[in-house]
Amino acid sequence: MPHSLIIVESPTKVKTIKKYVGNDFDVRASMGHVKDLPKSSLGIDLKNDFAPSYSTLDSRKKVMAELKKAAKNAENIYLAPDPDREGEAIAWHIADEIGREKQQIHRVLFNDLTKNTILEAIAHPSELNVNKYEAQQTRRILDRLVGYQISPILWEKVKRGLSAGRVQSVAVRMICDRENQIRKFIPEEYWNITAKLEGKNPPPFEAKLIIKQGKKLKVQNQEQAQAILEILKTSPFKVEDVEKKETKRSPSPPFTTSKLQQEASRQLRFPAKKTMRVAQQLYEGVELGDEGSVGLITYMRTDSVRTAAEALNEVRNFIRNNYEPEYLPPNARAFKVKGSAQDAHEAIRPTSMDYRPQDIKSFLTADQYRLYQLIWNRFVASQMNPAVFDQTTINVSSDVYLFRAQGSVMKFAGYTAVYTEGKDETDENNDFARTLPEVLVGEILKLLSLDHEQKFTQPPPRFSEASLVRELEEKGIGRPSTYATILSTIQDRSYVKLEKGRFFPTELGTLVNDLLVLNFPQILDIEFTALLENQLDLIEEGKLKRLATLEDFYAPFEVELKKAQTGMENVKKNGTPTDIVCNKCGSPMVIKLGRNGEFLSCSNYPSCKNTQNFSRNAEGKIVPVENQTVETEHICEKCGKPMVLKRGRFGPFLGCSGYPDCKNILNIKQDENGDIKPVEQEFSDVKCDKCGKPMVLKHGRYGPFLGCSGYPDCQNIMKIKKDRDGKIKAEAPQTTDEVCDKCGRPMAVKRGRYGSFLGCTGYPECKNIRKLKANS
Repeated sequence: MPHSLIIVESPTKVKTIKKYVGNDFDVRASMGHVKDLPKSSLGIDLKNDFAPSYSTLDSRKKVMAELKKAAKNAENIYLAPDPDREGEAIAWHIADEIGREKQQIHRVLFNDLTKNTILEAIAHPSELNVNKYEAQQTRRILDRLVGYQISPILWEKVKRGLSAGRVQSVAVRMICDRENQIRKFIPEEYWNITAKLEGKNPPPFEAKLIIKQGKKLKVQNQEQAQAILEILKTSPFKVEDVEKKETKRSPSPPFTTSKLQQEASRQLRFPAKKTMRVAQQLYEGVELGDEGSVGLITYMRTDSVRTAAEALNEVRNFIRNNYEPEYLPPNARAFKVKGSAQDAHEAIRPTSMDYRPQDIKSFLTADQYRLYQLIWNRFVASQMNPAVFDQTTINVSSDVYLFRAQGSVMKFAGYTAVYTEGKDETDENNDFARTLPEVLVGEILKLLSLDHEQKFTQPPPRFSEASLVRELEEKGIGRPSTYATILSTIQDRSYVKLEKGRFFPTELGTLVNDLLVLNFPQILDIEFTALLENQLDLIEEGKLKRLATLEDFYAPFEVELKKAQTGMENVKKNGTPTDIVCNKCGSPMVIKLGRNGEFLSCSNYPSCKNTQNFSRNAEGKIVPVENQTVETEHICEKCGKPMVLKRGRFGPFLGCSGYPDCKNILNIKQDENGDIKPVEQEFSDVKCDKCGKPMVLKHGRYGPFLGCSGYPDCQNIMKIKKDRDGKIKAEAPQTTDEVCDKCGRPMAVKRGRYGSFLGCTGYPECKNIRKLKANS
């Protein structure tokens, strides 16, 4: 019988750990967090030092009961959730449930899931870390105070179901601010002038005009460019000076969490959420045939670039045995850890150099292999010699102008033989990646051609996942472990959308951001949010107390809350004013928010019910979209009038141009050429029990149903079911003993959007309904 109990988060870890610890240990999983704040209330006692009210999650009660039972018979209990703040909170909550007064409860930290690490951690366990737990509790309480107190205001003033978050709202602001910069950006014209030149030695090369009379030159228009070209056509081109130097490019350190997310986005096109999910799988363990479950990488939530000495020796031996001697530096390379890094864990690296990606590829999924290979290559490259280049700069004069050509040749590949870091769109182009000829100072060059090209300055680019993670990290917003969740949440809330790899704020996101920035300036302040993150770090270091941090935060926040409850603009009721005039009554149009997004509505509602869709131009100004219908070649089979293309809440459809006299509509689809085709009605064998016409299969918001082909004259509908052969059958209504008090027909059990109810079987002639009683 096992004498010790190890509790981890994930059942995947259980298999990996069990094969190393033997039968004396019972290894079990908590399945993640076991306790949390209530969903239905704030769960924070504002009058009692912000005390949180935790309870065991319903989904974890059975797990917790099994853990308690296993703990009763254990001499030693090792709590081994992830080695971060969230893991520490899980460990404390488990200890609370088991009974923290037990002396045999230990905390163990696994930076990786290799045999040596696991056995070493068990042999030298630590105690629960109260400071790390306090930091996690402070963050959880701060997030709850913001989310659960701002969100109801948004429900009242804007739309039910909206949410605000201490960090997510700041991320949305960064995207909205970038969009505003783009919309306000005024492009400036400039011209590039390039000379193609040839010397005594090949090859010909290009040089760019950069200087006039010793000062940097900016050619602003075509007239200026043409004037310069006229001068240059008759002027000799002479080599003024040649500079040659050897340059070295050093490798990047092994991955931190944020750098892994950025690089996986650039090179693998992985969203941050996917990167972390796959990295978690590699950390917890992958089945490698007869070896069983093996943890392939170190812990994937880290902001440190530190590497253990044993791992450095191992990777250096790998380089020594697999590459030429010149690729291995005389000493291991040490990378400087940033001052803001917690440095609790190593950088992300392979746990062993024995598992080369190509050797275990057959055991990995495609995503696991690609991410593991990226981590492997970056780690190996980090301990290799720099790449070496011969860099050449040639300055060429003509009249009062100076042209410059730059190029380089790689002398030694160094680490680039294994890995080269990806680039963002904003990174400068490498003008050195070309070979220049041997030229002498004073040499006269032959002009082959002169080119001029019109250019315009560009606005800052929209954020990609990689660049947004980089911006969050540089600004100190959130922590590496939270970036994937932040990016996922702001998309799930429909505040931003990712199109062609770039973030765009939605109309909803822009509206909510504007309201929050105006009413909660401190919460939406980037520097303030970064300051709070630093305070959480100080709490973990034992240099700051949880209560003092919460009190300092809540005092000004409470003032903003009270002002917002009465002062925030009620967009739901009044809409957002615009300078657009209603084309029916002349009143101003306002922006309102419906279930399908924002639209223009007349401020004179309900006297005038005019509405319009709208879009925004490049400057962000509102442009009404005329409610036009497009006539098609299809003819209404009910009245013979043309069918027109319309757009409803569920998408485009064909409607009769004779509306409202004829209400015939048809669903549509596009063929392979993009032409619109009506979806043919699928007639069933079922006859309408009201008028005798065939019933047709239709699709509504709650799924397929049978509707009378005599619609709109007959509006009878029936639920459907399919028999074993797949044939459609009408589902007979579940009649009851209840009688309709309007027409005397039987009442039947029906189901609507809010549950079951009693409806008259005489529908649609009789639309009587009742609540469903238990005895019905």
